Amino acid sequence: MATFAWEGLTRAGDSRRGTIEADNEPEVHNRLRQQNITVTRLARRASLNRSFAALAQRFSTAATRKEIAIFTRQLATMIDAGLPLVQSLDILASQADRPPFARLLRDIKTTVEHGASFSEALKEHPRTFDDLFTNLIAAGEAGGILDRILARLAGYIEKSIKLRNQIRGAMAYPIGILFVAIGVIALMLGKIIPVFEGLFREFNASAALPAPTQFVINLSHGFIDNFIFFAAGAAIFFFGGGYLLRTPGGRRAFDRVILRVPLFGSLLRKVAVARFCRTLGTLLTAGVPILDALDIVAKSAGNVIVAEAIQKARLRISEGRSIAEPLGESGVFPSMVVQMIGVGEQTGAMDTMLQKIADFYEDEVDVAVGALTKLMEPAMMVFLGGIVGGLLIAMYMPIFELAGNVRAG
Repeated sequence: MATFAWEGLTRAGDSRRGTIEADNEPEVHNRLRQQNITVTRLARRASLNRSFAALAQRFSTAATRKEIAIFTRQLATMIDAGLPLVQSLDILASQADRPPFARLLRDIKTTVEHGASFSEALKEHPRTFDDLFTNLIAAGEAGGILDRILARLAGYIEKSIKLRNQIRGAMAYPIGILFVAIGVIALMLGKIIPVFEGLFREFNASAALPAPTQFVINLSHGFIDNFIFFAAGAAIFFFGGGYLLRTPGGRRAFDRVILRVPLFGSLLRKVAVARFCRTLGTLLTAGVPILDALDIVAKSAGNVIVAEAIQKARLRISEGRSIAEPLGESGVFPSMVVQMIGVGEQTGAMDTMLQKIADFYEDEVDVAVGALTKLMEPAMMVFLGGIVGGLLIAMYMPIFELAGNVRAG
């Protein structure tokens, strides 16, 4: 909610001025118009609260993917039942759980009330509604099938969320174990091993320690003495890596490498193929031209290498070539996918074929995620247990030797 200073004229021509709190300028005009006042000057008042609100908006989103999926599904049901668009938006705004999403829907409703189309109103919020969403809505409005387009969009977003959650679930376990391993190693090197070292000195300062034990103690000394450098190196690695990923060259190199990583690379390639086929099939079903559809698909590919392959295919298609041929030349898409797309192109059932390919690869992702999770659990446990166990064995070796000498004596 912002504060606006306004000046206006009544129907009798008298000047009026004042302040009003509203979400946006169209709402101010609408509310003053209801009071028979024509606005001649309008300015948003700067305030400390506005600065904090802008900062909060920068680090938060007006709507989550789940909220967009639910909104799209509910709006499709309402439009199909015959409710007007503005009334449907008003109902959904009043039912929204989070205030930012409610304000977003009210803003869209106000824009539509002022004569804009639904797709034009959505385009004013590009961070929430991407090109895929707005282009499909525009196609639905042009063809008079907005309810069906909304239903397809809802299904697409729901499947996209499921796919993303599967990948996050597969990545969360090894990443979590890795951080636990780093924490355990740091704790042992910094706190536990120095205690063992003190005990060894008390028992027999002159006796030489076993090589593994001495190595671990030296490692502990190096970690403690150079902790600041280790911490700085870790910070540089994470923040520097994040910066590089935001550069075109760094992102391209990372996406190329990640597709070649054993196990994970194959899984991510299947995800990319499923997303490409699902998105392109949804756009073509809605009647979006192939070149426009490929441009939208490239922007939502999620991988620079895949996006470049799609853009190159789009360029070849604009020159008159078929769809399947340049996709096959890219080397990104499996031969089976290319052949099925070629069959769909020849039979005129490209959208149906793409949806079938997407279904197949989404099932493949389900199987791959399950197999990868089962494989990673024992592997990561062995990894963590091997590191911790190795450190402990190295520290207990002098104790074992001491016990053996006592028995021999």
